[in-house]
Amino acid sequence: MTKIILALSVLIATASFAFGQATPAPPTTHLKVGDMAPDFKLSDTTGKEVKLSDLRGKKNVVLAFYVLAFTGG
Repeated sequence: MTKIILALSVLIATASFAFGQATPAPPTTHLKVGDMAPDFKLSDTTGKEVKLSDLRGKKNVVLAFYVLAFTGG
């Protein structure tokens, strides 16, 4: 019985600590909703360099960020 109470206490303390953490403030930027995205270049899935300005007005662009994806972390 003591082990169950101890386990529940640890679980409650851990949950309280996790939910009590303040969320970090989002980074500040000069961009506003509706602003045109600044030009940038990235590598596509084949390694070819692609600039946003090369696609502007020709194709839709979707950026997806997967935090720690493919890093083993």
